[in-house]
Amino acid sequence: MAIGVFGGTFDPVHVGHLRIAEEVREAFSLERIYFVPASVQPLKATVVAAGADERVRMLKMAIAGNGFFRISSTEIRRRGLSYSIDTVRHFSRRFGQIFFLVGTDAFLDIGLWKDWSDLFSSADFVVMARPGNEFSGFPRGLARQIRKIDEATFEHGSGRRIYFRRITQLDISSTRIRELASAGKSIKYLVPGAVERYIMSRGLYRS
Repeated sequence: MAIGVFGGTFDPVHVGHLRIAEEVREAFSLERIYFVPASVQPLKATVVAAGADERVRMLKMAIAGNGFFRISSTEIRRRGLSYSIDTVRHFSRRFGQIFFLVGTDAFLDIGLWKDWSDLFSSADFVVMARPGNEFSGFPRGLARQIRKIDEATFEHGSGRRIYFRRITQLDISSTRIRELASAGKSIKYLVPGAVERYIMSRGLYRS
């Protein structure tokens, strides 16, 4: 079974996240996409605003009705800092082929991640170009380990591949949604309706 692993704080999940997952699922004919909310991201340790239970609840509301989407709480159950290598190893024990979804900004910082070089021998990468953040090169130490297949595909020495995908340009961020909610402004159409109602009813992100 080929599956996608999409990690992040999802604080909150928004329609940009959902569209990314849907486009990658379709492009690679994946049987499932797992959304993996982080407990604490090592490089964003002070950013999380909503609690883990609330972020999982919002994800459940957001993916309701999509039979290809799942939620994995493995990083939340693990607690402490959430390391992608641990998550990839967790899924490797369960599934045959893993596609690890990551944005270009995070990809260029991947040299700061724990055991980052092991990631490229454990999963295929889908690097997603976001608005205003196009791919501009490989992280240091990685370029010599890969060979070019075509303009958007590279192969790692392990045989795993790195795919660069342009995604629909939805210029939406969780940070902006939190700012709007904090100011009492509308977040309608930036998040699924059920998520918007949950945020409003719970007073999430209000100062």
